[in-house]
Amino acid sequence: MKTNVCEILGVDVPILAFTHCRDVVAAVTKAGGFGVLGAAGHTPEQLDVDLKWITDEVAGKPFGVDIIVPAKYEGSDEGGKSAADLRAMIPQGHRDFLENMMNRYGVPEMPESDGLNVMAGDAEPPMTYSQAVPLMDVAFSYPIKLIVNALGPPPPDMIARAHEQGILVGALAGKKSHAVRHVASGVDIIIAQGHEAGGHTGEIGTMVLVPEIVDAVHPIPVLAAGGIGTGRQVAASLALGAQGVWCGSVWLTTLEAETHPAVKDKFLEATSSDTLRSRSRTGKPARQLRSAWTDEWEGADSPGTLPMPLQPMLISKASRRVDRAALNEENVGAVELSNYFVGQIVGQMNESISATRVVENMISEYVDVMDRLESLNDL
Repeated sequence: MKTNVCEILGVDVPILAFTHCRDVVAAVTKAGGFGVLGAAGHTPEQLDVDLKWITDEVAGKPFGVDIIVPAKYEGSDEGGKSAADLRAMIPQGHRDFLENMMNRYGVPEMPESDGLNVMAGDAEPPMTYSQAVPLMDVAFSYPIKLIVNALGPPPPDMIARAHEQGILVGALAGKKSHAVRHVASGVDIIIAQGHEAGGHTGEIGTMVLVPEIVDAVHPIPVLAAGGIGTGRQVAASLALGAQGVWCGSVWLTTLEAETHPAVKDKFLEATSSDTLRSRSRTGKPARQLRSAWTDEWEGADSPGTLPMPLQPMLISKASRRVDRAALNEENVGAVELSNYFVGQIVGQMNESISATRVVENMISEYVDVMDRLESLNDL
């Protein structure tokens, strides 16, 4: 399974794990893969704590950080808007629709002591360049090997700062044109993310997208993403020309994962048909588990979703109310609403095992596949 990506990242196997859980990052890295901490939902203070913990835990082994710095969002053409200006742009009708939803599903209010007003005061709007800069500052203060932008081309200062420190830069691409643009800007590794993936995805399936991008950006290394969680899929990715895989969803049901218990239970029971691309969480199309939440936003009474970052600003408090209430199974409405980003591989995520075992299973199955293919030469 050795590829050029193993050499440039300093890993045993080219399995990259995107996860918001620091324990998964450490487990995959220590198992010979490469953990990447998704930092979009972190505050700078939280990121500092997690990166310090990971650095100590992996004892010199390589790991990375993923940050969302979208190229286009509401106000980006004007250099960005303040949180107050953006909040003022959220229509009252959307606020009323959301509050009515919370009431109909019996989701209780949060106590004031829980400090839910995450967008109060001068806090930076989520999923904007202004929010990403402090996260980059923290990330670059640690010995990371790779920094990735999850949505759009990495900004020039991210690339420049990374290369000055000898850090590689990665970027996700859902189209060949995206990948070509990333390479032209100085990106070192392209992650070709197919339609099957969780989170923000495009329209092209992994089987078609990966070889298209591999051919377009050669010799820049490409990682395959979208619908990958087994050794068979790793082998298929390498056969398509990728030099490794980027997996996200498969870690969500691991023992280490901090996935909400109600959501984890849903994932373990879900089929590959139980996801959809919806704008209901971020304002951009993102694959997630179908639930009452997505049904409501797609329903006839919905006012429609708002563009990024207005949608995440609108739903931030409601989402936390749902998560808190869904910890109690008796809050049936909150459990029905609960969901999270996940790809179509969820249909194969039917057992909660350790992240280390996931890596080991991938390697073992990959070896079996290669042995089987080799045996075909003897027929």
